[in-house]
Amino acid sequence: MYDSIVIGSGIAGSVIARELAERMNKKVLVLEQREHIGGNCYDEYDEHDVLVHTYGPHIFHTNKERVYEYLSRFTNWYPYSHEVVANVYGTFIPVPFNLNSLYQVYGQEEGKELEEKLIDCYGEGVRVSILELKENADPKIQQVADYVYENVFLHYTMKQWGQTPDEIDPSVMSRVPVLISRDNRYFQDRWQGMPLHGYTKMFEALLNHQNIDVKIKTKAQDIMKFEQGQVYFENKPFKGEVIYTGPVDELFQYCYGKLPYRTLKFEMEYYKEEHFQTHGVVNYTVNEEYTRITEYKWMTGQRVEGTTIMREYPASYTGEEGQIPYYAILNDTNKKLYEKYKGMLQEYGNIYALGRLAEYQYYNMDAMVEKALELADSIEQKREGV
Repeated sequence: MYDSIVIGSGIAGSVIARELAERMNKKVLVLEQREHIGGNCYDEYDEHDVLVHTYGPHIFHTNKERVYEYLSRFTNWYPYSHEVVANVYGTFIPVPFNLNSLYQVYGQEEGKELEEKLIDCYGEGVRVSILELKENADPKIQQVADYVYENVFLHYTMKQWGQTPDEIDPSVMSRVPVLISRDNRYFQDRWQGMPLHGYTKMFEALLNHQNIDVKIKTKAQDIMKFEQGQVYFENKPFKGEVIYTGPVDELFQYCYGKLPYRTLKFEMEYYKEEHFQTHGVVNYTVNEEYTRITEYKWMTGQRVEGTTIMREYPASYTGEEGQIPYYAILNDTNKKLYEKYKGMLQEYGNIYALGRLAEYQYYNMDAMVEKALELADSIEQKREGV
């Protein structure tokens, strides 16, 4: 009855399902264990009619023209350039740390001196890691690196990953940028925005095809079996493509143990005023238990009375009911454990792992769309014998 089965209806599963159905005229079944499509990008209207992202904020941004044009088939865009500020002991500074942040922290006179030093050393409009700044011979530039590390990065990372300062890999500093410009945008990508009518509507459009059937509230393991290199669907061997986007350890009943993740807990709160804060996201980088507060009206441009905010608390993922694995904890031990599960997947000639959970790594939304399109390219070429 079906040529292909896609397990999961998030961004990876929905894009590959559409490609298999539309480009290759395959009959596709999408299995989704939640009661809705869209994965963690799912959004909905709360009881106050505010459009919120149920699983935390998702902002679309990309420099990939193919990705932008592809998603634009399924949604119009609300032009939103994401700006984030960090609450550092009551002072709100733009992040990534930039020249505007510099003047807020150091004042006009010292800020001017530091700006000139940074531009002389690195040029204008570039991103420089705090590791590079730390290694600069000028103690004044080292001072900037120390400030950013201590007040923007260190405590926030401790909360996000549940680590002590000693446990944080020093190499992580190479990924923490200082932006030598006055561009307050969090992303500098060419295309930025939010689906005009929300992510859920975009996913509905993606999966709205005559060759696609979607079953929600359906766990793949309830109607499929994966045994000794053979896939079974409704107790019959299934030879078509199986695109798996879920946790790879779960697929094999955690036979080698569970892959570790970080999860998130959210607290929603409604206020009757027009806005709660000055930006869509405020990061709390020092004292508070939560890492950030999101106010969705800034992101969506929605005109509605009152506003809803979301506080975000990172936590250890234990697998208990209701918990969602968000971030893979990437270290050598966990990567080796994933490779064991990947080896089991490779015993099946027709299962393709796709997505954050199945591949045990972090992807931005645009990178995930690109990977799904590339997988579709590969399957099409294989079918045509290229």
